[in-house]
Amino acid sequence: MNSSNNHLLSVQDLSVTFADEKGSLLALKQISFTIDCEQFVCVVGPSGSGKSTLIRVLAGLLPPTSGQVTLDGIPVTEPRLGVGIVFQKANLMPWRTVLGNITLPLEIAHVPAQETDRQARALIDLVGLSGFEDWLPRDLSGGMMQRVAIARSLIQDPDLLLLDEPFGALDALTREKMGTELLRIWRATKKTVIMITHDISEAVFLADRVLAISPHPGRLRLDLPVPLERPRGEEDRFKPVFIEATQKLREAIK
Repeated sequence: MNSSNNHLLSVQDLSVTFADEKGSLLALKQISFTIDCEQFVCVVGPSGSGKSTLIRVLAGLLPPTSGQVTLDGIPVTEPRLGVGIVFQKANLMPWRTVLGNITLPLEIAHVPAQETDRQARALIDLVGLSGFEDWLPRDLSGGMMQRVAIARSLIQDPDLLLLDEPFGALDALTREKMGTELLRIWRATKKTVIMITHDISEAVFLADRVLAISPHPGRLRLDLPVPLERPRGEEDRFKPVFIEATQKLREAIK
């Protein structure tokens, strides 16, 4: 991966329209932004603003109606090995253990078993699941299942990690803990992250920048740099600059 201007991802005049026999629905309208290598960017917006549609386009799972997405200068037209994605539901295979779920992508790629096992165990340690290698998904908490999903997405060493409401199904306390854990994992892996969330405070706490998407049809209303130093702690949530940033974002998505 190499880019003279350091932009890993570029989104230019992106629009998405869904059409069926009943008519058409404009989901996203002329959205443009760039993401630099190793940035952590959150996208916030109300329900129905097209946030998940945006993630699907960035992942190559959905073609845009107009505009273009490029990853490291190459147009995104289909899913790519350099992009990992984690959804709100962990989507783990119930019959495979924690270790078996994480190794699956490398098994599909025919990576030798010894190397697959080594990489998976290193990631299990990174996401804080050491000792749970042989557990099945049914025995894990929601937060633990999302840790497995994150490790599974990281095992292919993606340039870009897309997170679509990864903590949306968790209770508030678990969600805050997972946010802190996600920052720790991000610092360790130095991945470029784009995370969808409906939680404005979560976005400000986690991100370098927050993109605010308007109600339907989704337009980019605000690209807000977060004025907080790293590393961050829970005390940052009470700083005036944090509160001011959340207020700006709330105004932007009204």
